[in-house]
Amino acid sequence: MEQIWTNARLATMADGSLGLIDKGVVAAKDGRIVYAGPADDAPATAARITDCEGRLITPGLIDCHTHLVHGGNRANEWAMRLAGARYEDIARAGGGIVSTMRATREASEADLVDAALPRLDALIAEGVTTIEIKSGYGLSTADELKMLRAARALAGRRAVRVEPTFLGAHALPPEYQNDSDAYIDLVVADMIPAAAPLATAVDAFCEGIGFSPAQCERVIEAAKAHGLAVKLHAEQLSALSGSALAARHGALSADHLEHATEEDVRAMAEAGTVAVLLPGAYYFMRETKLPPVDAMRRHGTRIALATDNNPGTSPTTSLLLMLNMGATLFGLTVVEALRGVTVNAAAALGLGEDVGTLEPGKVCDLAIWDVTDPAELVYRIGFNPLHQRIKDGQ
Repeated sequence: MEQIWTNARLATMADGSLGLIDKGVVAAKDGRIVYAGPADDAPATAARITDCEGRLITPGLIDCHTHLVHGGNRANEWAMRLAGARYEDIARAGGGIVSTMRATREASEADLVDAALPRLDALIAEGVTTIEIKSGYGLSTADELKMLRAARALAGRRAVRVEPTFLGAHALPPEYQNDSDAYIDLVVADMIPAAAPLATAVDAFCEGIGFSPAQCERVIEAAKAHGLAVKLHAEQLSALSGSALAARHGALSADHLEHATEEDVRAMAEAGTVAVLLPGAYYFMRETKLPPVDAMRRHGTRIALATDNNPGTSPTTSLLLMLNMGATLFGLTVVEALRGVTVNAAAALGLGEDVGTLEPGKVCDLAIWDVTDPAELVYRIGFNPLHQRIKDGQ
């Protein structure tokens, strides 16, 4: 049966801006949108009707970069950083990603699912209908696969679309501490072929404390050989031109980007690679180097926002807070911020044909808000005005 949401203000995200339509209607059938536009032009139909009483409807929100599945937490390392320790020093001393690796290896798949559910529920409660979840804390074939299976299991426990990303090249496990090339051999020859049936994309950490551009390129080439999309953690702590490398290989996204250059940004724009900005990590790590947003605007690079939910550098489960941080810390406009968690976030996951806008043919994923002005979603801090979340028309 067709369903209709009437008497709403729509932010369709379909025309390069917010695509606002007053007195709008959304109609759906079999889980997909069949009409989104002015009430005066809506087709007559016998359907189940919901009066939205003037509320704002946006596409369901998309969190396009998370590390939601993991064991343990790193609150003690946060306390160390408050006392003056640097993230790089903690990582080299066996903390950071490797400490989460130990907790993740000790956890069962069921343990990982149970631990991730409260984090996922917090995002769902803010209107998130699609989420990317990376592996990267197992750092062995068996444990990376365990993480990917846990990510997929979450979609069976909640009404949410999960896009699993393989991130085996996240850090060196202790058993390979003196031979990063040998570990990349394992990632390329063993992990990626095993992960291919479970993942939709492959990521890598291109950084001085991670892996070199040449090593990341090997990972990217292996991913493409197995038919997987690629993305890259790039330019978070230093300028290695990882984002240009990602663009050269047609990556869906390059993420972080505080140290990206004009040339990097131009390459991303030309390749259609989305710039995923992660203000939670920037804030939590007290960074001072801002991502080059003005250059992104000049070159027309699409900008997305995400939580980067992870236990070490961005332990947030609020995509709404990222809207405010993206505006306050990075200078994004209301339009840029909201498109960053809808249409551009969809592009960062390769899902632009399915989600991210209110248009006929798209999946009927809606967030209905107890506000009428979209700016309120970006302006407020610690306030969740979600009235109702619709996934697949339900």
